[in-house]
Amino acid sequence: MTAPAEKVQAAGSLTVVIALGANLLVAVAKTVASFITGSASMVAEAAHSWADFGNEIFLLVADRRSMRERDDPHPLGYGREAYVWSMFAAFGIFTAGAVVSVWHGLQEMLSPEATTDFGIAYTVLAVSFVLEGFSFLQAYRQARSGGISRGISTGRYALVSSNATLRAVFAEDSAALIGLLVAFLGILLHQLTGIAVFDSAGSILIGLLLGGVAVVLIDRNRRFLIGEMPDAALQADVLSGLLARPEIDRVTYLHLEFVGPGKVFLVAAVDLVGESTETHVAIALRRVEAELERNDHVEEAVLTLSTPDEPSLGV
Repeated sequence: MTAPAEKVQAAGSLTVVIALGANLLVAVAKTVASFITGSASMVAEAAHSWADFGNEIFLLVADRRSMRERDDPHPLGYGREAYVWSMFAAFGIFTAGAVVSVWHGLQEMLSPEATTDFGIAYTVLAVSFVLEGFSFLQAYRQARSGGISRGISTGRYALVSSNATLRAVFAEDSAALIGLLVAFLGILLHQLTGIAVFDSAGSILIGLLLGGVAVVLIDRNRRFLIGEMPDAALQADVLSGLLARPEIDRVTYLHLEFVGPGKVFLVAAVDLVGESTETHVAIALRRVEAELERNDHVEEAVLTLSTPDEPSLGV
């Protein structure tokens, strides 16, 4: 656990707000350009940006709803709301982005329309690349910081992080930059050769790219919804922390499960130091649980006693 959960979500919200503003400007520009130029790749890019804009709204809702404090009906908090709304956003990428782009590309391939004003298309693509790049840079910085603290690559951190909004923005902006390059190449080849198929193929490739991103995001959110465990390194850190406590002699069982961005449910079987009475043991366990839950990353901690024959967990 590398940073307080509230900071993780606050950083994620800022990243989403930046992406939201960038996508709105880009979507409007691409839409106008698609009408002027008639480019299939530009139409795909416009659909992509409008899908991203709608998805950012879902991600903002995800952040807000997942930050609510836990209550009696939800003893493990509302953190998993982030994965529910991020799942909606991923479906949005697939339907409003991937399907529309592929369908329009196929339609244009069968009945191509004349493309004009290539200069406008190139200008909009260039401006879009700058705006999308700025948004991606914010997500990249956050993912890079998390990756360094975990000792893994930036891309790997974005994929496995419990921060669903960061993963979505990182993936969407990466796909947006690649999609812009594909659109540029498709339009350029169309202009140079006069063959409209290149432009239509660009639209189809953009759709397939978005479909792939959507499938990855849907799968990652699915994993967190059904119960994703932290990686071995993070589990080892938690185990070391438990064994470092003076009242704990050994740990024989440890279960960690993400219940939201930067939040885990911790269950452990421990052997306490000494041979205290049942009452004193119960009090000691509750005290340790309360102390563990003061950590911003622990939503709830449940400790039970180990039996003498259970093997100890090693670090």
